[in-house]
Amino acid sequence: MGIVSDVFAGKKYAVLGLARSGLATVDCLAASGAEVVAWDGREEARAVVAGKAELADPAEIDLRGFDGVVVSPGVPLNKHPIAMHAKLAGVPVIGDIELFALARPALPQHRVVGITGTNGKSTTTALVHHIIETAGIPTRMGGNIGLPILGQDPLPEGGIYVLELSSYQIDLTQSLDCDVAVLLNITPDHLDRYNGFEGYVASKARLFAMQSADHVAVIATEDDPSRSIAAHPGARRVEVKAADIDPAAQAGWPALQGPHNAQNAAVAIAVARALGIDEAVIESALQSYASLPHRMQRVRELHGVLYVNDSKATNAASTAPALAAYPPVDGRKRLHWIVGGLAKTDNLDECVPWFGNVAQAYTIGEAGPMFAELLRPSMAVDDSEMLSAAVRRAARVAQPGDVVLLSPACASFDQFRDFEARGDAFAAAVAALE
Repeated sequence: MGIVSDVFAGKKYAVLGLARSGLATVDCLAASGAEVVAWDGREEARAVVAGKAELADPAEIDLRGFDGVVVSPGVPLNKHPIAMHAKLAGVPVIGDIELFALARPALPQHRVVGITGTNGKSTTTALVHHIIETAGIPTRMGGNIGLPILGQDPLPEGGIYVLELSSYQIDLTQSLDCDVAVLLNITPDHLDRYNGFEGYVASKARLFAMQSADHVAVIATEDDPSRSIAAHPGARRVEVKAADIDPAAQAGWPALQGPHNAQNAAVAIAVARALGIDEAVIESALQSYASLPHRMQRVRELHGVLYVNDSKATNAASTAPALAAYPPVDGRKRLHWIVGGLAKTDNLDECVPWFGNVAQAYTIGEAGPMFAELLRPSMAVDDSEMLSAAVRRAARVAQPGDVVLLSPACASFDQFRDFEARGDAFAAAVAALE
């Protein structure tokens, strides 16, 4: 059924973008008694909402009198005409997370955990959700991960919503007061959507500005922007670092290996404690957690070689911890790194400290030639071009004990629909090996 709230009854909203969150938004608003105008450039998407919403492009109609324009996080507000059109009409541009925030008073008593950061959001969100589930508390996971939150049934009293929040989603939210707000890290990303790095940092900071003083902010203070946000007054601050995690304890958490997962685990433990979850339950959940698809996912072991799908690493800062997770053994480099796609930058600076772990790189996609030139002074390079060729070539030279790692440090859109499709293609190529 999804979330329904009488707070929307009799109000008027325009919805732009009818992918998953947009469709869930139309369903929520229509079922709540709101008047809805909806639009998507794709005819088949418009057909799905016919009967629930009037079809018209919000960027071309008179928006005066509307209570909000709900846009998909994929709409670039710094370039799209809807932003100025709505502003001139005096109508707020919001997202589905803001609708959820507005609906909260009508839902059974609950708590919300909101998780943001450049890298590690999905893993940490899934891990926190898993710990809450292990504690036997009703919980739902949504936002930038899984199903849209408005499309999921409301939780019973005492439940906890765990939301992964991208900067785009925070930009479209004005009143989400998280019981626990989380910041993992901030490194340059999505700069095409912001006025410089400062604009991107400011977007992340807003999650904490929306919090009540008696709520909790868990912040990993391992980069300057995160430390600057932690220094601002506001909700009760809990500061954590990857170094808080005992390596011997981490060794017992199979799906949480590597330095980046030490940070993810430190944050998740702090969140669980803020929620009042028992230490023994937290430890049990860390041991039983299984990694997300496309995030350091063990795909197969064949002839003693491990194949790992880290397709979700779409920038160098996200790839660096994956390279760090496989150091040489007995002085022998054992990492075969598949890298490339649609580059976000012309460098791999964050990965440089871990180049010494790589036996050979296999470059693919549009960025392949540029990365091949960049990497050749540091390692053997095969300019494979295609992902399937890279898998076959790595399999030919990898020795027992080696790791073939897809961690592209790039977006996927040059060759694939999204990072999931790229990860699935890697898994299929690995499955075809004999």
